[in-house]
Amino acid sequence: MFEPGSRYANLDILTFVGPDGRESRYVARRFLPPAGGGTVIREHVVKEGDRLDHIAARYLGDPELFWQIADVNNAMRAEALVDETGERLVVALLPGASP
Repeated sequence: MFEPGSRYANLDILTFVGPDGRESRYVARRFLPPAGGGTVIREHVVKEGDRLDHIAARYLGDPELFWQIADVNNAMRAEALVDETGERLVVALLPGASP
């Protein structure tokens, strides 16, 4: 259902049966990994015009892995990580995630 690099790739697909007997499939809840998890690759200092997908492509080899950087930096809104120049981002590979 999801690409192998997706943050949802390893989640279970569950089924809810409503009172009328209709089935609805949904993805199990995803919990953020504990802070400080993963193998740190490097730190990145945000520069004017940086985008998280470009940072992920540069260090992780895939722009769609931006979510790994967001998770490691405990960001509720991934795009906010590049709002301020000079901000230091940890770039890490999370356990079980593929680069």
